[in-house]
Amino acid sequence: MRKLCLGTVGVLSMTLLIASVALLVARVLQKAVELQVRQQTVLKNGTEFFEMWEEPPPPVYMQFYFFNLTNPLEVVQGEPPIVRQVGPYTYREHRLHVNVHFLDNGTKVSSLNPKTYFFEPEMSVGDPEAHLIRTINMPALVAMNMATATPMRLPAEILLILFDENLFTTRTVHELLWGYTDKLLSALHKFRPSIDPDFGFFKKMNGSDDGEYVVLSGEKNYLDFTKIVKWRGKDSLDWWTSPTCNMINGTDGDTFHPLIDTGETIYVFSSDFCRSMYLTFQKYVTVEGISAYRFSPPETLFANASVNPDNAGFCVPAGNCLGAGLLNISACNQGAPIFLSPPHFYLSDDKYVQDIDGMHPNQEEHETYVDINPLTGVLVRAARRLQINTYVEKLPDFIQTGNIKTMFLPVFYINESVVLDKASVAKLKTVLLETAVMTSVPYIIMALGILFGALFVALVCKPFRAREEGSEGLVDTE
Repeated sequence: MRKLCLGTVGVLSMTLLIASVALLVARVLQKAVELQVRQQTVLKNGTEFFEMWEEPPPPVYMQFYFFNLTNPLEVVQGEPPIVRQVGPYTYREHRLHVNVHFLDNGTKVSSLNPKTYFFEPEMSVGDPEAHLIRTINMPALVAMNMATATPMRLPAEILLILFDENLFTTRTVHELLWGYTDKLLSALHKFRPSIDPDFGFFKKMNGSDDGEYVVLSGEKNYLDFTKIVKWRGKDSLDWWTSPTCNMINGTDGDTFHPLIDTGETIYVFSSDFCRSMYLTFQKYVTVEGISAYRFSPPETLFANASVNPDNAGFCVPAGNCLGAGLLNISACNQGAPIFLSPPHFYLSDDKYVQDIDGMHPNQEEHETYVDINPLTGVLVRAARRLQINTYVEKLPDFIQTGNIKTMFLPVFYINESVVLDKASVAKLKTVLLETAVMTSVPYIIMALGILFGALFVALVCKPFRAREEGSEGLVDTE
C-alpha cells in the first residue's frame, strides 16, 4: 500500500510539472486570452467596446495657457518680446460619435465627432470673460500679409489707421478663444461678404465637428481597430508636398488596437495638427494601479528636413523648410500665418527659445504622450500639448510693424488631457484580474507539482532515517 501511494505521488508530481511546462512553452492559455481579446475588440452595435467608443466615459479637459506680451512698444522698435504665461483656463470637453453608420458589412464605420466645451472655474486661474491678454492682432496681421506688395496695400493701411488697429491687441481670454466682432473685419465684410466679421482662435469649434471620419471596425483584423481610412471624404490630405506627408495614418488618438508591443510605432491622425503623427515606446508606467506603456513623439517627428528627410514634404511653400519643432499650418487655416510647435518650443531649435523672453521648455509639462494598457489597448492616460505661434516680420508697406524683428511669436498653448475615470478603472482591473488568473494556471499547476514532488521525496527518505536511528540504538545497547 505504501509503495502504491509513493508511486501515485511521484507520477502525479511528474505529470503536473510536465503539464505546466508544456502549457508555458506552448502559451496555450495566453493564446486563448489573446484570442478572446481580439474577438471582443470590434466596433459592433450593442457591445461594450462600441458604447465606450460612441460616448467615451472619461472626462477630457482642455487647458489654455496664454502668453501675455508685456513690452509691445519695445517689440515694435526691435526689442525681444517679454511674455508671461497666464493660465490655465480649463474647459471640460464633451465628445460624442454621432450619425454613426456601419458600412461594407460592418467592416467600416462612419461618424461625426462634435465637441462641446464647458468652463471649469475651480480648475482655472480666473474668469476668462474678465482676464485681459495682450497678444498679436491676428485680423490686422492677416490683412497686412495679404495686402502687402499688392494694389490693396493703400486701402488696407487707410483702414488700419482709421480703426486705430495696431500689431498687438488686448482682448479677454473668452474673446480670443471663442470670438469677437472685429472692426477691421466688419469693414472688409461690407466689400467682400465672404469675409467673416468675427474672429476667434476656436470660433465655431464649440458644439461643432471637424468632418466625417470613416474608420475600420476591426472585424477583419484587430490591428485595424478604429484605424482611419477616410476623412472628409478623402483618403489623403492635399496640404503638403509629398505623398508620405499627405497620408492619413492611424486612429484619432482616443482608441488603439489591443496587444500592443513596445517595439511598434503608433500612428495618430490629428486634424488640429493638419497631419498624421507617430509615437514610439518611452517607458513603463502605472496609472491607478494599471500597468501601461507610455508612447510619445520622438525627436525625429519634429526634426528639420536635413535631419529627417521624410519631413521635407512639410516644407511649404515647397523648399521653405523651418527649423526643428515648427510646422506651418497656414495652408489648412485659410492662409493665416499660424505655426504649430510643442509648448515653449520644447524639442525645437534653441533659436526659437532664445528669441522670446519667457520660454522655459521642459519634458514634464510640455511633452505629448499616451499611456496605453498593452493587453486591451485601452487609453488610461494621455496629454496632447501644442502651441499656437504666429510669424511676424517688418513689412515696409505698413507702419504698424515698425522695426520688429523677424520671429515666431507664441500666442498660447493647449494641454488636452484625460485620465481613465474610476468606473472604467474598476472594470478594466476586473478584466485584467480575470486574465491574470487564467494565465497563472500553469504556474499554479507547477507549484502543485513541486509540492507533490517534495512530498514524494519526504516519504521516500523517511524510512531511511528511521532505519538509521534504529541502527544507532542497537550499537548503543551493545
